[in-house]
Amino acid sequence: MKHRAAVIARLGLALSGVWGLGGTAAHAASAAQPGQTVGVPFGAPFPKGFYAVNLSSFGVRDTAPRDSESNVNLPTLLWATPFSVLGGQVQFVFVAPIAASSVRGAPYNSGWGQPLLAGQLAWDLGDGVGVSYLLGGYLPWETRFLTQSASLSHRFAITYAANDWAVTANLLYGHMLETRSPNGVLYPDYLNLDVTLTKKFGKWQVGPVAFGSVDLKTNVVGYRQQGQIAVGGLVGYNFGFMNVQGYVTRDVAERNYGGKETRGWLRIVVPFLQDKGEAQPNRTLITRRQAEGR
Repeated sequence: MKHRAAVIARLGLALSGVWGLGGTAAHAASAAQPGQTVGVPFGAPFPKGFYAVNLSSFGVRDTAPRDSESNVNLPTLLWATPFSVLGGQVQFVFVAPIAASSVRGAPYNSGWGQPLLAGQLAWDLGDGVGVSYLLGGYLPWETRFLTQSASLSHRFAITYAANDWAVTANLLYGHMLETRSPNGVLYPDYLNLDVTLTKKFGKWQVGPVAFGSVDLKTNVVGYRQQGQIAVGGLVGYNFGFMNVQGYVTRDVAERNYGGKETRGWLRIVVPFLQDKGEAQPNRTLITRRQAEGR
């Protein structure tokens, strides 16, 4: 059981990493990969249309006696609809993650993660400020490699996007519907916070990013609460038909992960059937003209 749990080593994403370290009770990480929303102005309504997105990341954690590695891919389809509810634009998100990992030099294991289905309301408050609320569910997934139990995902974001600046904070709260997997792995609730501050220079976008995550406390004896804080930098470029972002992050603090992680990220966004009248010129991601003060 511990070997199976250790295999995933805090992949986090829409699937969750599972560990058992040093004789402690095995438990799962957050169902949403910490850092996965960095760089996206999720607090603001997107220009109406469809977006095909993939975020791929590769991380190395300094675990003894050998490093642990993991690759996470988050292929995503996002629909910014022309509909509104309570004054907020309705948006839908579907994610079907894929992950692979090698713990302390062991052979790689790979598999599909839990799909995420979510709906979001995003409000344009004017002067470049937007807020949003997302409610989604990670579906049950019958795999011994990744998290199996269903969970709810609540996400609260605020974005300022004006005068070529983009600042976003996205708080993710995950509530596990079952506290134990069929194999007895503990699933705690969790909080993640993704933060972005970037400046646009024509088709370029650069700036610092950070994220943090923490498993919420449980009453289980032997449970060791996990958490991390990571910082890094982001560079984005608009190619016209697609937008590309790359960022690198490094843990500056961690708890009960066995070591700090360095992770490289690459996001590709391809908009289609987009309302060009709403899209910001030379956008480095998916930003509305309204944010320019028009």
